[in-house]
Amino acid sequence: MNSFFYVKNKTLLLIAGVVWQIAGFNVIRLGILSYMVIDRMWYLYLLSIVIFCLFGLMFYKMSDKHTNRILNYEEDRPFWHFFDLKSYLIMIFMMIGGIGLRASGLVPDTFIAFFYSGLGCALALAGIVFVKNYITYTCFPDK
Repeated sequence: MNSFFYVKNKTLLLIAGVVWQIAGFNVIRLGILSYMVIDRMWYLYLLSIVIFCLFGLMFYKMSDKHTNRILNYEEDRPFWHFFDLKSYLIMIFMMIGGIGLRASGLVPDTFIAFFYSGLGCALALAGIVFVKNYITYTCFPDK
């Protein structure tokens, strides 16, 4: 497949890493902006760490699953195949939910601060894992 949109399976790992890091840093930014307008209590930072650990573990497992799926592709794939359909649907649901929560005002800035900071760090970590896998697996020959 010599189409412009098709890439090697290992390149999909790099694309996934960049996309996850961009998403992570944008979510972290929203959390930090919320931290700047609230009275910061020590336990909010602890809650950010708890959220990071919970989502970080989930995203770490997910990045392993996607890495294995991507590396098992036999031929070049379109660049958007770094996710499967289920993952795109989950991502869309999470984005709509997050934007909706912030826009609705149903949750206070305190929640946005600790939750988004922890979640954004977990997303960025998943991006780092994908980039690490890209670097690691480019050492191996293509199938």
